[in-house]
Amino acid sequence: MNRYGLLIGLILLLASCRAKPGKAEARELEPTDSTVVQAQVFPFPEIPTTLTETEARKAYLLTHYWERFDFADTTLVNNRDVTEQGFVNFIALLADGTSQEDLIRKSLENWCRRFVSSEYASLKLMDMADSYLYNPNSPFYNEYLYEIYLESLIKEFPEEDFRISRFNFILKLLKRNNPGSQATDFTYYLSDGTRRTLAGTPVRNNRLLLLFYDPECESCHEVLLQMASDATLAEAVRNGKLSVLAVYTEGNDEAWRKALPDMPKGWIVGTDREAIKLGALYDLKAMPSLYLLDGNKRVVLKDASYERIVRSISVR
Repeated sequence: MNRYGLLIGLILLLASCRAKPGKAEARELEPTDSTVVQAQVFPFPEIPTTLTETEARKAYLLTHYWERFDFADTTLVNNRDVTEQGFVNFIALLADGTSQEDLIRKSLENWCRRFVSSEYASLKLMDMADSYLYNPNSPFYNEYLYEIYLESLIKEFPEEDFRISRFNFILKLLKRNNPGSQATDFTYYLSDGTRRTLAGTPVRNNRLLLLFYDPECESCHEVLLQMASDATLAEAVRNGKLSVLAVYTEGNDEAWRKALPDMPKGWIVGTDREAIKLGALYDLKAMPSLYLLDGNKRVVLKDASYERIVRSISVR
């Protein structure tokens, strides 16, 4: 599915000031067979003709985006070409870098308020938000939007709803270890049993690459192989331009020790004996999880890809 197909139409719709709203959209988005329009096209709100400025039109569109969508219609909710594509364009507009937080919050609050009235739509759309905004493998991964979404969602559920505790737990994780903040301290142990803390870990050249991993995890294995074969990283560690701390976060001590000989030379390798996971100190929703810290253990990059970390290090 072309996730940006409707977004092009939305941009044209926002930029059009003379044509009647809806018709400009239809010329870009309407299929040739008018009998199937409702089944294939997201029901966008009609922007008043009195709104001629692009930002005003965008604000109206985002605020009223879901007003014509029937959340009680399970067939419509299940239609990915309508619902999922509409959602993708919705979050793409919210995340385009020009939307103010008050508009983003109001738009997400309006969306949540509308879909929670249908239990079926709630299940589908909440799952969609998780998949697109909170999955680090998603091209739309956006913790900022996801945080505002969760805060908006909590307002719509009664306090006794069992889901509230899960939402608050995730929010707590989202607010931790963000760029510019102090990385949460934790204790880890070296292979000889020596006890250390993140705060007390020496850092060379004001950069510490912090890696949470599990050698039995396939994606961890792939990233570790990539890092181990990276001559530039090895040279940076050898020449004191960077420190690397790799922390095993699972509870299988035998598996951890078995994989120790494969870890690159010069790295600090330890196990936290599951303290991070059990204490929810870091958001380990996907493994491996990489952070770039400065010498004072402040977060430079949070849960970033190895490629992004390499780019950040190489420009210094």
